[in-house]
Amino acid sequence: MAKKLLLICGDFVEDYEIMVPFQALMAMGYHVDAVCPGKKAGEQVATAIHDFEGHQTYSEKPGHNFTLNAAFDEVKPEDYAGLIIPGGRAPEYLRLNDKVLAMVRHFYDAKKVIGAVCHGAQLLAAAVRLDGRRISAYPACAPEVRLAGAEYVDLAMDAALADANVVTAPAWPAHPQWLRKIADLLG
Repeated sequence: MAKKLLLICGDFVEDYEIMVPFQALMAMGYHVDAVCPGKKAGEQVATAIHDFEGHQTYSEKPGHNFTLNAAFDEVKPEDYAGLIIPGGRAPEYLRLNDKVLAMVRHFYDAKKVIGAVCHGAQLLAAAVRLDGRRISAYPACAPEVRLAGAEYVDLAMDAALADANVVTAPAWPAHPQWLRKIADLLG
C-alpha cells in the first residue's frame, strides 16, 4: 500500500508549488490527498504564478485552478506519513485556522516528514516552536522563521535543506532537490 501524504493548501497557493509536488509525488508512488479548509473533494482552489523577473520582489499572475481530491473536514492526520505545505499567499491566512495548526503540530510532534516550500514556512512557524532547527524559506519569511526559534538558512533558489524530518526550500526552482529529499526521508 502506498504511503499517504497530506497536502494542505488554500486559494492563491503558488501554482508550481502545488501542481508539481502533487503530480510528482503521485508519480513516485505516493498517495497524496490535497485538502483546503472549508472545501470538499472536487472543489477547486485558485492558484497564483509567482516569478522572478528582476523586480524587488516576485511578480504575481493568475494561475490554474487546482482540483482538490479530499475533504479537509474528513482528514485524520494519524493516517498520513507526511505533510506537504506549498507556498504562495495561502499560508498567510491558513495559519489563522486552529484546525490547520493542530494538523501541522501533529506531524511535527510525531516526527513525521514535513516538506514546506517558500511561504509554507509561515504555516510551520505559526504552528510550532522551531528551536534548534535549520529552516529555509522565501527570504521575506526569514523574520518569522527566526521568531519561531530556528536558524534561517539563506539558500540559492534552486536548493533545499533537510533538518531531521523537516525539508524546506526557498521557492519552486528547488523542486528537484526538495522532492528528492522528501522522498529519501519517506523511503
